[in-house]
Amino acid sequence: MPAALAPGALDAVVIGAGPNGLAAAVALAGAGLKVRVIEARATVGGGARTAELTGPGYRHDVCSAIHPTAVLSPFFRTLPLAEHGVDFIYPEAALAHPLPDGRAGVLYRDLDRMAETLGDEDAASWRGLLSPLLALDGALLRELLGPLRIPPRHPLLFARFGLSAIRSADGLARDVFRGDAARALLAGCAAHSFLPLEALFSASFGLVLALAAHAAGWPLVRTGSQALVDALAAILRARGGEIEAGRAVTSLDELPEARAYLFDTTPAAMARIAGDRLPAGYRRRLERFRHGPGVFKVDYALDGPIPWAAPAAARAATVHVGGTLDEVAASERALAGDAPAERPFCLVAQQSLFDETRAPAGKHTAWVYCHVPAGCEVDMTARIEAQMERFAPGFRDLVRARAVHGPAAFERYNENYVGGDIAGGANDWIQIFARPVASLNPYATPNPALYLCSSSTPPGGGVHGMCGYHAAAAALARVFQRPAPALAAPAPRPQLPPPG
Repeated sequence: MPAALAPGALDAVVIGAGPNGLAAAVALAGAGLKVRVIEARATVGGGARTAELTGPGYRHDVCSAIHPTAVLSPFFRTLPLAEHGVDFIYPEAALAHPLPDGRAGVLYRDLDRMAETLGDEDAASWRGLLSPLLALDGALLRELLGPLRIPPRHPLLFARFGLSAIRSADGLARDVFRGDAARALLAGCAAHSFLPLEALFSASFGLVLALAAHAAGWPLVRTGSQALVDALAAILRARGGEIEAGRAVTSLDELPEARAYLFDTTPAAMARIAGDRLPAGYRRRLERFRHGPGVFKVDYALDGPIPWAAPAAARAATVHVGGTLDEVAASERALAGDAPAERPFCLVAQQSLFDETRAPAGKHTAWVYCHVPAGCEVDMTARIEAQMERFAPGFRDLVRARAVHGPAAFERYNENYVGGDIAGGANDWIQIFARPVASLNPYATPNPALYLCSSSTPPGGGVHGMCGYHAAAAALARVFQRPAPALAAPAPRPQLPPPG
């Protein structure tokens, strides 16, 4: 057994208080360890903060806003989040995708409702594609929220997923569906990958997000995403953990002595902070980790709800604005070049339609971003608003105030968002399987005291805490010879609001 530290010393230090850093700390503290989290900013949150960006009473999610993976997370479901103020709101629909002709494809949790907007033929094809992957109480999604396991726990189910997941989203959508609505729904989900829709494995992201919608919905958190990380911080403190905010870390030499250090940072930042505590060759591998495209985001204070031409778009908190499969594909294809799309694919969240705490009485908010090449300096505000006007005529007339953040602003806000990359790294097929480097244990390093727990490890981006949990599990096994806290069994499906 490793020698114990002096009384009062720390067992573990976590650098970064985003959802993964906090999850790692909660898991370690739950195993009985003395843990401290050190955060550069004045508050915890990372990619899950909420702030009044446009004026008093207008509460905007600074980064992540909609949380399908949070309610599916096997680790979060072991935690008393509700006791600490987390209230998930489930809109009637998970997602809406307006089309140029005034219709909208709508992704309902109930597979039997998909015919309402997809038609009987494509609804049957949608069910045939996704229903088998929901078998065994969501075992596939549970397996996908962790590192690649060989062999997988459910090899036949995983193989069935893999046959479609390996494909391009463009090819899968055209082969399986006949109509614009189904093709656009899958394309919009796949575009969360930041990959060209013609790229191999781009279909995997579309399938996972659609599966998450059918398994649990795409909920938001009442009062804002900040409530989720505040709950994690409260649980950590209740377990004896400490949080030190407002302290940037530039070197391990600045940190208190501990037996394990976990980094909720980019791979390059870990290499820089750890210095010669890591072998030179491994540091170079971390420094070669590739980041993906950036985002350009506008938060709006509005005088009324978004006036969608397709009324069904008001049934979901999340709306994909980009038109047909061809249009979405053209927008994402532009990310490989230097110039952003003239008609960008926009991701819209309209939380105030479902959460009255987000805006003053009678007012509303809108959360809108598009993908741009890494480090892009083009102001996309006019292009975003042209897309909004196209599918919601009169949108501009409702705008009271805007808060604009391009790639450089996001990187200043969070050092992990290199070039505006909010996804933790490029999602091409190499880094899907080798994230951050090719390794049987992607969280561990050659130094048994050092671990990476950010979204640059599996399963990647999203507010689920599983990168942090798995890194904590690796440290517990390797350094402390203790088991990780048990994960939750498959959860019962939350009750849905009635249609209408």
